[in-house]
Amino acid sequence: MSPSARRTPDPAAPPASDRVAGPEALPEDLQEEQRLRPLALDEFVGQPDLKEQLRIFIEAARRRGEALDHVLFHGPPGLGKTTLASILAHELGVEITHTSGPVIERPGDLAGLLTNLPPRGILFVDEIHRLSPVVEEYLYPALEDFTIDIMLDRGPSARSLKINLERFTLVGATTRSGLLSSPLRARFGVTMRLDYYGAEDLARIVTRSAGILKVETEPEAAREIARRARGTPRVANRLLRRVRDFALVRADAKVTLPVTREALKMLAVDERGLDEMDRRLLEALIRKYGGGPVGLGTLAVVVGEESGTLEEVYEPFLIQEGFLKRTPRGREATALAYEHLGLKPPGGASGTGDAQPELPLS
Repeated sequence: MSPSARRTPDPAAPPASDRVAGPEALPEDLQEEQRLRPLALDEFVGQPDLKEQLRIFIEAARRRGEALDHVLFHGPPGLGKTTLASILAHELGVEITHTSGPVIERPGDLAGLLTNLPPRGILFVDEIHRLSPVVEEYLYPALEDFTIDIMLDRGPSARSLKINLERFTLVGATTRSGLLSSPLRARFGVTMRLDYYGAEDLARIVTRSAGILKVETEPEAAREIARRARGTPRVANRLLRRVRDFALVRADAKVTLPVTREALKMLAVDERGLDEMDRRLLEALIRKYGGGPVGLGTLAVVVGEESGTLEEVYEPFLIQEGFLKRTPRGREATALAYEHLGLKPPGGASGTGDAQPELPLS
């Protein structure tokens, strides 16, 4: 088996590429995250329109006895793209193979994955926008005709061998759908966007996760965690685990509203769900550049973070919540950003111009 993939008959097991990175990503946390992933579509909370469509497509594929059409999930990270891929495999009763775009370096790697898929199996490719152009071209006939061409020998004696594949389903996931080439995007029969979750759905997720983790959690505490979870289930579950740790050490192991607020204060997660990097970005934009506009690369240097991380992880939430806006000239802080940081927008307008000079960078 190719080292670039992990094949599992158990749809609950997540790929490493979708696990939470950072100091909290300890083995115990990874095991718990796996346990928190729903296995069935009925257990998946939120995204009601998407769920209803998937339910119809899954049932239709079952009745025809055919492989599901190729599926593309796109949207911000942490919303459940990988979980939904595993749910598709579970609901259809088929095997799923996990991999990611960056690790499929050569056409031979892709050929190994495709030829090992069982009938109606699922190949899940995370970060599919990062497939190399050579591999992507090699994928097209596999998606359309379920065949691949393998070159034998080289030079004058080179010849092509066509191999028929079992009918399979490609499930792609991406946080940057705009980077997908048009030919690849056109080959997906089902394209679905996952949006940020509302506080009510996140509270249900927190309550469900608390039950699985056997953590006594008050409803008010679950709602408080949900309200500060950036509209993202992965963040909600991560905050729940950290609040649980705090409650175990500093309280009576019960997650109450006061304990939750104290724990989130320690974690530097404020009332609107902004963390230290969110505030650092906004403060740098306002203090150093008068609210903008300023280029993403410049901001990345100032705050000490990769520009790709800022664009994929932090910016979508800040823009969604109205703290930041993109313009043709660069990023700008909005009036809401000034208000949240306790500053008065210059001229009382949209947050451009000179800011108060003494705002400290956290």
